[in-house]
Amino acid sequence: MQYHQLSDATAQRLVASGLVLDDVRRLIAVALDEDLKNGHDVTTNATVPASQRSTGVFATRANGCIAGLDVTIAVLEMVCGSDQIVANKHVDDCARVKPGDKLMSVDAPTRGLLTAERTALNLLCQLSGVATATSEWADALAKTGAQVRDTRKTTPGMRALEKYAVRCGGGVNHRMSLSDAALVKDNHIAAAGGVAEAFALVRATEPNIAIEIEVDTLDQLHIALGAGADLVLLDNMAPAMLKEAVAIAASHRNATGKDVILEASGGLTLESAAAVGATGVRYISVGALTHSAKVLDIGLDL
Repeated sequence: MQYHQLSDATAQRLVASGLVLDDVRRLIAVALDEDLKNGHDVTTNATVPASQRSTGVFATRANGCIAGLDVTIAVLEMVCGSDQIVANKHVDDCARVKPGDKLMSVDAPTRGLLTAERTALNLLCQLSGVATATSEWADALAKTGAQVRDTRKTTPGMRALEKYAVRCGGGVNHRMSLSDAALVKDNHIAAAGGVAEAFALVRATEPNIAIEIEVDTLDQLHIALGAGADLVLLDNMAPAMLKEAVAIAASHRNATGKDVILEASGGLTLESAAAVGATGVRYISVGALTHSAKVLDIGLDL
């Protein structure tokens, strides 16, 4: 199926958001193809005159944080043509909203608006759900100095968009791909024969890349620090043990002058977030931001 090009303004806004334009277009095309594999919307074409135009209003039905309005506009432009779309945002991405808040009004050909509706809402609701989940963690950590961080536990094909939504919600991104940074996990440690051995192998292969090592005991933390880890992932440690880990890392810094970043992960809940953040770790890694986020209920009405 052939789709229209994006307007320069929409393309520029997507790029300014840190997204790769071709990747966004490709994802939207795949999503639209699920509805338009035979080229047309039989219900809409039968009930709506080709010349009719309408104004559609996107509005929330729940409390949340918004992400993906420009992606939504991109969907509509690809279906209708950018010269046929007049979009007026009432809020911007990152906005906190409540039920009934209007997000955006779009004047467009009615057929195109209804044909694109489900794909547009699927993306907007999903991304806003990720942003909303992230904002809850960011709020819980607000007074601690720690930041919530995402993982690669993302919806296949949606990683860049979901990580953008994490940023909208007040979180920070971990690596985008396996080549961006090294993360030595328990299976790598087992395969290499130990924490120090795994670190040495990665450093020998990738001398200039940041290396993070996952540990689940304080003994392993000592070994990771001695090996020269830049960042240590503290897996499934209770707050009391996390405080010990922070003290150990501080002693290491005082002795070597090297500041090692600590990240807590595993078994974390919103209820425990503040206590974990107060231990002094820099990041809290939460896979649920993307793999378990509940979509934000958003509707489109003519």
